[in-house]
Amino acid sequence: MPVDHPMLAKIRKLLAKAENDATTPEEAELYTARAARLIADYGIDQALLAVDLPNTDVVGDRVVRLDAPYARDKAELLSSVAMRLRCRAVQMTDRTPQGTRFAVHLFGHQSDLARADLLFTSLLMQASTWLSRTPVPRPENKAAFRRSWLAGFRLAISRRLEDAERRAEADAASHAQRDGRSVGLVLADRSAEVDQALRDTYPRLGKARPRQLSGSGMAGGWSAGQQADLGGGRLHSKEPEALPGV
Repeated sequence: MPVDHPMLAKIRKLLAKAENDATTPEEAELYTARAARLIADYGIDQALLAVDLPNTDVVGDRVVRLDAPYARDKAELLSSVAMRLRCRAVQMTDRTPQGTRFAVHLFGHQSDLARADLLFTSLLMQASTWLSRTPVPRPENKAAFRRSWLAGFRLAISRRLEDAERRAEADAASHAQRDGRSVGLVLADRSAEVDQALRDTYPRLGKARPRQLSGSGMAGGWSAGQQADLGGGRLHSKEPEALPGV
């Protein structure tokens, strides 16, 4: 997403208001809901524009490497955000003498990859802030509590993104069509292209085993995810802020 895109400027203004100390929780919720909707609208706009200008939004991929602490939890958050924004994600692990390293291989159209970048960086920073302010109940294990908290945060974010994307698609479908195809078919075609790119790279990809978490922080993480700003800065080679350590 270009840094001077007018919709991005609107999103940043909304988030600045939501993050202001003088803003009430009710006002912040309205601002962040609007930011989420603009992110979804941007995705629809770019998808429809690409029907007329197919070379402007091609399928690409990128590998995002995630650092400790809680690298696996970061990978799951990134994967969840990417999936909701019509990208695909493959989580990868690399065992080294220093420990297991985590990365996520993302596939998607350039505009959707940009949306995933935008959201993940902001959410990672917000999760770090929320976690640093959240006490770990005694005598619970700190790492277990924070992993379960991050799982709740991720689930709440995923639900909010799903709702925003669905509403944006429904609104666009009520008045937009390209080359006789509905908005739903346009998006389905784009998803099929992304799926093919993933299959070409990983023809024998298996399913990950469900993860078991023991901490009691999921409810708190869910609550924080319900209030999180759905937008923010870009994803860079290094993460802007680390989550609190074990």
